[in-house]
Parts: sequence; structure tokens; C-alpha cells
Amino acid sequence: MQRSLFVYALFYGGMVCIAGVLGNKLVSLGPVSALGPLLGLGPLAVEAGIFAFLLLVALSSAVAEIHGAKVANRLVQIGFLPMIAAMALIELVLSLPAAASMEAPRLAAFETILGQSARLMFAGLIAYGTSQTLNVTVFSALKGREGSRLLWLRSAVASTLSQIVDTLLFITIAFYGLFPIGGVIVGQMVTKVVLSVALVPLLIYAFVAIGRRLDGSVAAR
Repeated sequence: MQRSLFVYALFYGGMVCIAGVLGNKLVSLGPVSALGPLLGLGPLAVEAGIFAFLLLVALSSAVAEIHGAKVANRLVQIGFLPMIAAMALIELVLSLPAAASMEAPRLAAFETILGQSARLMFAGLIAYGTSQTLNVTVFSALKGREGSRLLWLRSAVASTLSQIVDTLLFITIAFYGLFPIGGVIVGQMVTKVVLSVALVPLLIYAFVAIGRRLDGSVAAR
């Protein structure tokens, strides 16, 4: 295995696991939230797991650029393993009795943060697999004879589409029937698309450069 693939696979697995934990906090993104009143949505907020998810998008795209779409899609598929294992361990820990010495507020906070419903977990799995596979597919399909010259365009298009699909799937599966979801979908979608266009191309350029340097250092030995 090439060094870049080994390093990025480890990093990818970590981001898959932490994304769900970070998603428990909603963050306001300053200038981005100013779009809310223009759309009649009020201030926009986005769940903080998006930052880990954007790294996943950038990593899978960088792997596709360096090692090909087949390898990148395999990385996405293997990403289900740490995600499911983390979910299983969380459920196990939540089911075990807490020690008598553990403070009640700390226990309540722990259970609140990690006690996701089965519906939310299922929504996360479906949204992750579909959007990440779409990202790799679109990113690779747009690659033509230009090589890496239009990497920024391919990455922006693929990440934007994947974020739209991710938002539609997750919000619909997780919350449909519980409350009106139209405003939530639009608000999350606008914020995630802005972040995708602004950050993902830069991240992919960085990951591709680092990956090629890692592989080059091995080849030079």
C-alpha cells in the first residue's frame, strides 16, 4: 500500500467517527448567516459535524485524484466499518450502568450528547454512503484531458452536489413527520454549499500535494 493511502485511510476513519459527535453543536458562521434574512429563514446555523464531513469529501476526492475512483469508492465503503463500530460501542456504553462516583450532571450530559436515536443513526448511514459515493463519482467523471488544471472546478461541483444530496437525505429521513423541514433543508443546504465552494477545493489541493509528496518520498528510497 502506498504511504498516502495508508495515512489518509487512518485519517478518514477518524473523521467518520468524530463527525457524529461534533454534529451535536449548531454553529453560526458569521457572514454566511446573513443570507438567512434574504431567504426569509432567519439566522442560518449549521451542525458542526460539517467540518469533519468536508474533510471526508476532500479526502475521498484526493484519493480519487491520486489512486483512482475505484480505490476512493472502496475507501468510502470501508468507512462504514468504523462508523458502525463506533455506533455499537456507544450503544454498549450507554446500556452499561454508570459508576456510583460519576456526577449526575456529567452523566446526563454524556447521555444527551451520545444518545442518538436509531432513526438518526440510520439517516447518517444512508446520507454518508450516498453523498460520498456521489462525490467520488462526479469528481472522477468530470476529469478529462485537462489533468489537474481544473481540479478546483471538479472539486467545487462534486462537493456541492454531494452536500445537497446529503442534506436532503439526512434531514428527510431523520426528521420528516416530526416538524416542518423545508426551512431547515434550505438553510442547511445554503450554508453547506457555501462552505463546500469556499473550502473543499483548497483542501483537495493540499491533500493531493501532501499525498504525492508522501508517495514520492517512498519512491525515492
